[in-house]
Amino acid sequence: MIKKLFKQMLLTQILSSMTVTLCMLIDSMMIGRYLGVDSMTAYGLATPVLLVFAAFGCLVSAGVQVMCGKTMGSGDKEGTDACFTVSVILAAAISAVGMFVVLVFTDPICTMLGAGDPTPDNEVFFLTRDYLRGFIIGAPAFIAAQIMVPYMQMSGSRVRLVVAVASMTVGDIILDILTVSVFKNGTFGMGLASSISYYIAFFIGLAYFFKKNCIFKFRPALAKAKLFTQLVKDGIPTLINQVSLVLLTFVLNRMLLGLQGTHAVAAYSVIATVGNICYAFSSGVAAVTLTLSSIFYADEDRTSLKDLVKIMCYYGVIICTTVTAVVLLLAKPMVMLFLTDTEAKDMAITGFRFFVLSLVPCVLNTCFKNYYQGIDRIKLTMVISVFQNFALTALAALILSRFLGVTGVWLGFVCGESLTLCGITLIVYARNKQAKISAEAFSLLSDSLGVEDNDCIEASILKSEDVVAVSTKACDFCKEHGIPKKTSNLIALSIEEMANNIVHHGFDGKKDHSIDIRVMLKNGSPVLRIRDNCKNFDPVKYLELHKTDDPASHIGIRMIMKLVKDANYVNSLGLNNLTLTL
Repeated sequence: MIKKLFKQMLLTQILSSMTVTLCMLIDSMMIGRYLGVDSMTAYGLATPVLLVFAAFGCLVSAGVQVMCGKTMGSGDKEGTDACFTVSVILAAAISAVGMFVVLVFTDPICTMLGAGDPTPDNEVFFLTRDYLRGFIIGAPAFIAAQIMVPYMQMSGSRVRLVVAVASMTVGDIILDILTVSVFKNGTFGMGLASSISYYIAFFIGLAYFFKKNCIFKFRPALAKAKLFTQLVKDGIPTLINQVSLVLLTFVLNRMLLGLQGTHAVAAYSVIATVGNICYAFSSGVAAVTLTLSSIFYADEDRTSLKDLVKIMCYYGVIICTTVTAVVLLLAKPMVMLFLTDTEAKDMAITGFRFFVLSLVPCVLNTCFKNYYQGIDRIKLTMVISVFQNFALTALAALILSRFLGVTGVWLGFVCGESLTLCGITLIVYARNKQAKISAEAFSLLSDSLGVEDNDCIEASILKSEDVVAVSTKACDFCKEHGIPKKTSNLIALSIEEMANNIVHHGFDGKKDHSIDIRVMLKNGSPVLRIRDNCKNFDPVKYLELHKTDDPASHIGIRMIMKLVKDANYVNSLGLNNLTLTL
């Protein structure tokens, strides 16, 4: 079921990862084609500010994935609502402060970015300022759209995500065309078009949170100071990752200005913008990894975490190898969509081809980084972020540019990612005290997490005939581990009653359904977890809402709930998860 779930989440997460970058890509294309090199340079210089807002949005989004993943994985409904409430308040505060700073200090910000002083003959300065002022109007929607993504993924609202991203993209294209052909208000109009597009995506996503069946509730009474601290702490590794990217963009812009002037910056602007779309594939795989690793870690599910490492590497390499091959073939026509200036265009084509060679090591680095964040190896995540997105790439670019000029800067991406992957491998070798390449080795799981493999049994039910076989297997497992016969039989009965109920009422034939059964021994007591991908059904709440004096009504569910010590239900990622403690 993990592989199937990963595949289901992957497409929408890749599209969602493009939320921030699609408008930037479209703006870059339209600016480069219709507004000229100076406007393209201004856009490139403004990019670090956009990335700063993206960084804070990613901070909250990643904090949500980790914090909410843990509360949902443990069945803590109040904790989930608290996380949702805190994230909304924090996003609103970041948006308000960010807008104030950019609007009040626009001129010094432009100068700091490298646009120079506001003199009458410095057109780049005014073009940079105009774009920032247009963009900042959409900052609240820009950040909110990022934060909505993990919540909608966790709730299984993936179709709405696709619709939101598609509507945003179409809206930005139409508005950009109107800006250059009708309104003719330059870089300000381009920034404003992006802002409006972000609001389109925001309002489409917002509609879900007002639905009756929304699993997240805004409850201000739950907003405690320590929760704000925890959310930020959980998201700090991602913030460091984004800040590292901002620093790298700033440093490379300065480096390129010194090597080849504004043409080199314009070329890098195109590479960075189109490269962000390429990065969306690795970011999508990594974002799914972060969500799932947080949930499985809270559930202390060692087997699922090891499987996740295999699956994320497999899909990451396959997808990014394909993207690399496509871009190498189409680099020239892709760049020509953005630039008409010959010098800048030639540099961008060469740079793009070198840049795309970094995608495969990049996806592995990013997946491991997010996976380690999900299992609370925060320091390791932060180290990988700094080395991957700034230190090693910038150092390689600096050294190579001394010998190869601008080409050396482009090669810095490949070298930085490759060296980071080597570093991760060395850390894994040191941790395991042996040279071993396997999912178990790279999973870096503590021996104290969960239970030993021989104290756990897992099986899947794909059809009604599997139910008895799985319940018998679970019963025999418990007896072999010294569990009393009465308790062992109760586990078998629980599996039969609950699984048969799911098969009869949930397997509708419209898609592939399955039930994952997991029995583990914790402190000598058996715990049964039943997970299925059918329609939402909470048996605990169902009995509360359908109380009756008829002894035959819902007899199976009622009998099981009376016999177990504790029953906990949570719906996460569109899956039903029922945990029974016997």
